[in-house]
Amino acid sequence: MIKYIGSKRALLGQVGAAIQAVLPDGGQVCDLFSGSARVGHHLKKMGYRVWSNDHNTYAHALATAYVQADREVWADKATAILAELETVTPQAGWFTRTFCEEARFFHPDNGARIDAMRERIEQMGLEHELKAVVLVALMEAADRVDSTAGLQMAYMKQWAPRALKPMKLRLPELLPAVVGGPCKATQADAIDIAPEIEADLVYLDPPYNQHSYLANYHCWESLVLWDKPETYGVARKRVDVRQRKSAFNSRPAIGPALRGVIEGLNAPNLVVSFNDEGYLSREELEAMLSGRKYVQVLEIPRPRYVGARIGIHNLKGEKVGTVGRLQNFERLFVATEKPVDLSGVMPAPE
Repeated sequence: MIKYIGSKRALLGQVGAAIQAVLPDGGQVCDLFSGSARVGHHLKKMGYRVWSNDHNTYAHALATAYVQADREVWADKATAILAELETVTPQAGWFTRTFCEEARFFHPDNGARIDAMRERIEQMGLEHELKAVVLVALMEAADRVDSTAGLQMAYMKQWAPRALKPMKLRLPELLPAVVGGPCKATQADAIDIAPEIEADLVYLDPPYNQHSYLANYHCWESLVLWDKPETYGVARKRVDVRQRKSAFNSRPAIGPALRGVIEGLNAPNLVVSFNDEGYLSREELEAMLSGRKYVQVLEIPRPRYVGARIGIHNLKGEKVGTVGRLQNFERLFVATEKPVDLSGVMPAPE
């Protein structure tokens, strides 16, 4: 899967165990802010009927491939298409000019392959789920040869070694259908769709600070939409990054927005993941969840991002200032209508 800030890759065990403690006999789980789709993919693998939602188009493609699409339906067809795409003659176009020349997120050789493959995909007239699987394969192939530190806000001054390697397509890890019924992916604003959700449990992992996922992963949004938008700045972001703002990236707006989502949901159980460095305090979140009878909080220690652990340096490479705390906590708020034993949900060893 793609590199993704805030990804719950390292916390899938705890998130899955908490949900299993609430729903030991299976059921439907909705992941309302699906992002990279790692959680939804993990829950589908556990046998839950999953509903993944996100408002960004690239995230919707990821959820369609990893949650909605079933392996037995699409794997063979997608494999054949990926083999065909590998034979397409490279042809530099909008993607190469924008993200390899005006910006340097990808080497031009790989940019020309991305351009040619993406144009071919658009010409194929593929079914929705199949197109999503193929687009995710292309996105992930590009991610493996990018020249960034994981965000599309800036790029390396010198090409990262992986950026010089030829891009290779791989079939995403599609999962078989679950017994409980079809999984699905939707693309909607969380506040708007919350009253429509029907699930035994809703998992909420909203943005928790000022960092916009659309701004951080604008290359993927443009790759999936293939609308070749006007761009701006050193990073060549889509111009609509300036307009498509989320209330969850605003300190004053996040509280009312998340409260509106929680109050709009008609689900007996909620699990909320929120970092202790986020805009909302533990007390604020507990108050929002108090409509359910039982609220428990698990605090999982995590090492802070690399820059925080290294410390601050000046342009000469000299350390200035002091390093703050070296870890933070991911809090899992488990709000239920019935008492639940969470003693088996243990943090992964450091």
